[in-house]
Amino acid sequence: MPIYLSMQRVRFSSPDAYEKFKVVFGDTRHHLMKLPGFLHLTWWEHPDDPTWFNECSFWTSKKALYDWHMDTYHKHAKAWAANGAIMEDIITNFELVGTRLLRICPTCGELQDKKYELAQEQAVLAEQCPNCGFHFPVLGEQPSSFAVFKDVDPALVAQD
Repeated sequence: MPIYLSMQRVRFSSPDAYEKFKVVFGDTRHHLMKLPGFLHLTWWEHPDDPTWFNECSFWTSKKALYDWHMDTYHKHAKAWAANGAIMEDIITNFELVGTRLLRICPTCGELQDKKYELAQEQAVLAEQCPNCGFHFPVLGEQPSSFAVFKDVDPALVAQD
């Protein structure tokens, strides 16, 4: 199953523009979770340049990513940002070819190295250590975070 990724590097026109953007972006989670092809969105500040911001999103198909770009909320948010809030936005889209999970249990030392489907990432990350049952930490959605993620029923994943 192909998974599509979109990455953006963004620079805002001013610190005030970024503060206003955070309000608009903070509501994005409500719109993304309704989209059947949405998997993951993370936003973070670049550690070496506090004026560079990075976004990474994962989608079940090229069509799902396109559907988000055609979404009314997204269109209005982009128009608002392009009207002076953003100075620079570099967008890169690509297709994922594989996903692996490497884990070492801190309790028993069990090494796991396995392939997994990104559309089922939250379920895979929630798996306990198969040897001793250790519960690995899993970040859930936080009200103060710009990270949003969900799993998709494999039967619903579209093929492009």
